[in-house]
Amino acid sequence: MEILTDLYLWFADPAQWSGDAGIPARLGEHVYYSVLALVLSSLVAVPLGLLTGHTGVGGFATTSLANFARALPTIGVLFLVVLFAGIGLVPVVCALVALAVPPILVNTHEGVRGVEPRLRDAALGMGMRGREVLLSLELPVATPLILIGVRTAAVQVVATATIAAYVGVGGLGRYIVDGQARQDLTMMLGGSVLVVALAVATTLLFAGLRRLLVAPGLRAETA
Repeated sequence: MEILTDLYLWFADPAQWSGDAGIPARLGEHVYYSVLALVLSSLVAVPLGLLTGHTGVGGFATTSLANFARALPTIGVLFLVVLFAGIGLVPVVCALVALAVPPILVNTHEGVRGVEPRLRDAALGMGMRGREVLLSLELPVATPLILIGVRTAAVQVVATATIAAYVGVGGLGRYIVDGQARQDLTMMLGGSVLVVALAVATTLLFAGLRRLLVAPGLRAETA
């Protein structure tokens, strides 16, 4: 119970809510890194997944490479990029992008490949061309699976963006790293609670996006 009391007092301290090291500033940094990495990952993975899923060309090699990339240690990628690019935002974003691309790419590819051939044949029979089939049929049908991939990537990125603190960039990870350096368990726990809360909020955000972007019939089918 003592640790819970200390945690409550840590959050209740006005000093934690102001200044460059305050919770709002650290949260803003964390969200910025996470959103930037997720947007860049989506810009790479979604078009590539749509292309390989629609054409069937290079799909096995691409998904195999993506699955291999999942095994890469994010902290290892971070320090490897640091060796070439130096300390700063670039290594953090590169490491997070490497983490986020695989689930988005694989889910996008599989979502398009999972569209029933009968639907494609019907679309072609109506006079649709390849690009129209992709955008008007395959993409909407694959959207539930694509969103699952993006949601998975987003939660992973939010949880892993704490590594930014290791190269002095900031974010919620600063509470964990600084707390460890000072042997301040309350600060470490406070940072961890904030990261978990942000991950839960991210999951709820994508649940709302799913209701907005996915047709009810497709939501039921995916469920």
